[in-house]
Amino acid sequence: MAHVPPDRRPTARFPRLGRAPSRRAHEPFVDAAAHDPYAADPYASGPYAPAPEPERPARPSWRRDRPGPQPAPRTRPDPTPAAGRPRRRLLRRISRVLAVIVVVQALVILSLRWIDPPTTAFMAANPGDVVQQSVPIEHVSRNFLAAVIAHEDAALPHRSGAFAWGALMARAEAHLAGDEDPSGSTIPQQVAKNLFLNQEMSAWRKVVEAGLSAELALALDDRRMLELYVNYAQFGPTIYGVCAASWYYFDSPPQDLPVPQAVQLVGLLPSPGHVQRAPGGGLDFDVEDGLGWLSRSHVVNAQNRVPRHIERLGFQPVEDIGVTGLAADQPASDDDCSTRPQEVADLIAAEGTA
Repeated sequence: MAHVPPDRRPTARFPRLGRAPSRRAHEPFVDAAAHDPYAADPYASGPYAPAPEPERPARPSWRRDRPGPQPAPRTRPDPTPAAGRPRRRLLRRISRVLAVIVVVQALVILSLRWIDPPTTAFMAANPGDVVQQSVPIEHVSRNFLAAVIAHEDAALPHRSGAFAWGALMARAEAHLAGDEDPSGSTIPQQVAKNLFLNQEMSAWRKVVEAGLSAELALALDDRRMLELYVNYAQFGPTIYGVCAASWYYFDSPPQDLPVPQAVQLVGLLPSPGHVQRAPGGGLDFDVEDGLGWLSRSHVVNAQNRVPRHIERLGFQPVEDIGVTGLAADQPASDDDCSTRPQEVADLIAAEGTA
């Protein structure tokens, strides 16, 4: 072999990693597998071919891709147990209903400053046909107004609020002990009973009556309170208000009531269900239920006390609540009850006591 200098020896070239070996452009491409008989694998096909390897499932890359039950997402724990949720919903509904009742009640009480209600709970509970007609308090005899204050609530012109707390507690203790009522209800309490309640004598009704009367005293002045009382108080089994009572018993308008007749009417207030019109006018206690003596006793009691009170104080209590002048001095109006209501005339004709 001839000696070849080192600088003339051919240099082996190695392809760079990641790149296919390049060939010269003038060299043709030759497929070695096609020309080399030993390049092909004789066992690649045929009966001796190896079985293909089974494909392995791809390994999941994330926890959420795994089959099977997945963990529940993290949520903020509810501090309220499931058993307490219906109770909370019920309490919310009850509070909403109570709020609506309070708002409606406040609106009704506030409207009483200007509006005379067409009926009351007391009148609705009466099984018979009631007779009632409102009249402005200025057209009511001052004798009757003074008699009402003296008989029912002498402290009305000077008291702040619907009642005195000491008197209320004394009444509550007497009721619980089964004793007689020491003082009786005030006019605001009776207005609350006549407008919104009934004749039930339970302690619960007394509590509601006290609350309603306190609200009435806040919304109404004493003049309007007395006006509502004399127009919706009961004076007979089906007679309500001084307008119907004066025409039914005495054939006269309420502005002309003298002291004797005014005292008889206020005497009916504690027990108005056991009296009727006498033939030709007046009070008749000979009634079918046999309890006329009860109404008569209250009338006699009023006749013994009220005239002396009126003689001593005159009309000063009436003026203290804001009603001045005399009823006869007021100008005539459409609602002054100067003519007999048709319902009263029909009732007298039906009873045959004209």
